[in-house]
Amino acid sequence: MTKTTENTFGSGMTNEDWFNLGKSDAWAGKAKVAPEEDSQAASMYDLGYCEGEIKRPPTEISQYPTTHISHLN
Repeated sequence: MTKTTENTFGSGMTNEDWFNLGKSDAWAGKAKVAPEEDSQAASMYDLGYCEGEIKRPPTEISQYPTTHISHLN
């Protein structure tokens, strides 16, 4: 079970929300813009952004694997 905590500045976004926002910004190719007023939220955003740069978004993952069939004569 994952516990999410509210950030200290009461923006209504949880740490998980900030992480997901950072990841989606990276996937969208947007500039990294972490919140300046909340260091914990900024850290979660940065973590998400870094993960988003490493992993491809699910929309880019092919649903059907590509296979190459070579015929030997």
